[in-house]
Amino acid sequence: LPILIALPFLGSIITAAMPRYGAARAPAAVAGGIALFALLSAIFLYSSVKGGAVIKYDVEWLPQLGLNFTLRLDAFAWMFIILITGIGFLVVLYARYYMSAEDPIPRFFAFFLAFMGSMLGIVLSGNVILLSIFWEMTSIFSFLLIGYWHNNATARDGARMALTVTGIGGFCLLAGLLVLGHMAGSYDLDAIIAKG
Repeated sequence: LPILIALPFLGSIITAAMPRYGAARAPAAVAGGIALFALLSAIFLYSSVKGGAVIKYDVEWLPQLGLNFTLRLDAFAWMFIILITGIGFLVVLYARYYMSAEDPIPRFFAFFLAFMGSMLGIVLSGNVILLSIFWEMTSIFSFLLIGYWHNNATARDGARMALTVTGIGGFCLLAGLLVLGHMAGSYDLDAIIAKG
C-alpha cells in the first residue's frame, strides 16, 4: 500500500527533473508506466479484498497525539484505486499526444503524478487526519494543474478559484473530521466506523 502512494510522488520528482522542453516521450513514459503499474497492482490486490476483507498498513506516526500512519484497503477503496489509476493512465496517454513540444511537458506530468498520488492517499487513508492532509495536497496540485498555462489569465483565474473553493472545503472537512474523531475517541477510520 505505501508503494502505491509513494510511486506517483517519486515519478513526480523524476519528471520534474527532466529537460523542460522537447520530446514528450520520456516524461509520458514515466507517468504512464507508473499509472499502469499502479493499475495492474490494484487489479492483483482484488483477491485480497473481495468478500469484505481489509488490508492494513500501520506505522507509528505521532504517538504523543495517538496518531498512526495507517493505510487501509477494502473493496470500496479498491474500486476508487481502479478509477484513479485507470483514468490516470488514459489522461497520460491523451496528454502525450495532445501537448505541444513547446509546452513544459515534464512540469505537467510532475503535477499530474503528484495529484494522482494525493488522490490515492485520500482513498487509502486509514486515519482521518491523514485523509485531510492528502485532501489539502489535492487542492495544491489541482491549483498547479489548472494554472499550468500560467501565462493565460483565464487559467490563472480558474486556478485561484479552484484553490479558494477546495481550500475552504478542506478547512471545513478538517473541522468536521476533528469533531468526528473527538466524538469517536479516535482518529482511526476503523474505530470511527466501529462506533457507528
